[in-house]
Amino acid sequence: MAETTRSSSGPQGPRVLPTRGRRPGRAGVRLRRAADLVLAVAALVVLAPVMLATALAVAARLGRPVFFRQERVGRGGRVFRLWKFRSMLAQDESRGLVSDADRLTPFGRLLRSTSLDELPGLFNVVVGDMSLVGPRPLPPLYLDRYTPEQSRRHEVAPGLTGLAQVAGRNSLGWDDRLALDVRYVDEASPFLDAWIVLRTVRVVLRREGITAEGAATMTEFQGASDQPAPASERSPSVSPAERR
Repeated sequence: MAETTRSSSGPQGPRVLPTRGRRPGRAGVRLRRAADLVLAVAALVVLAPVMLATALAVAARLGRPVFFRQERVGRGGRVFRLWKFRSMLAQDESRGLVSDADRLTPFGRLLRSTSLDELPGLFNVVVGDMSLVGPRPLPPLYLDRYTPEQSRRHEVAPGLTGLAQVAGRNSLGWDDRLALDVRYVDEASPFLDAWIVLRTVRVVLRREGITAEGAATMTEFQGASDQPAPASERSPSVSPAERR
C-alpha cells in the first residue's frame, strides 16, 4: 500500500505524521512480536551499563528497593505489572515525607524527565506484556472512565513510547492524548513505529513535554472531558508516580 501522510494539530502547531493506513494481519502481529523481542533484548544488552549506573544511583539517592511495579492495563484489558526504577522517596511521617510532592526529589525529577525510570519496562516487552511502540499503559482505575472510542486504545499492546509521546508528551490534554492513542490503533505500521522511535530519541534528548515542575507527570484522568477537575475533587488513589 502506498505511503500517505496525515496532519495533526496540537499545542505545538500542526504536524505531519506518516502512516500506511493498514492494520496488520495475524502474520503481521507475530512478526511484530518477534521484532519486539529481538529489539528489546538488544536494547537491554546495549543499555545494561546505563541501567546499572541508574540502579546504583537510585540505591544511593533513594534507597532500596531500586525497582517498583505498578498495575497497568494491557491489550484486551488484561492487567499486568509494569517495572520502573524508583523515582520517589519512601513515605516517612517522621521526616514529613508524606505527599508525593515531598517525596519527589530533584534526582527523581531528572529520572522522569530523561525517561531513565522507564528503562526497566524493556523487561515487560521481553515477556510480552508490552510492545516497544503503542499507547502508553495506564492504571486500571481509568477503565470505567473511557468513552467506547477511547477504550479502543486497548486493541493493541501498550508501548514504551507512542504517538502521543512524540506529539506533545504530557503537555497534551487527556482528550488529545487518547485520540492519538486511538489513531495509532487505526494506523499502526512498521514504518510508523520506526518514525515514532526516531522521534522519541529527539523528544527525550530535548526533554520536550516536561511540566513546569520538571517532571513528566500528567494530571489524573477524570473522564471524557479534557479539563482536569479541581484538586479538591480528584481521587487520592492515583499518585503522580502512577499516572505516567
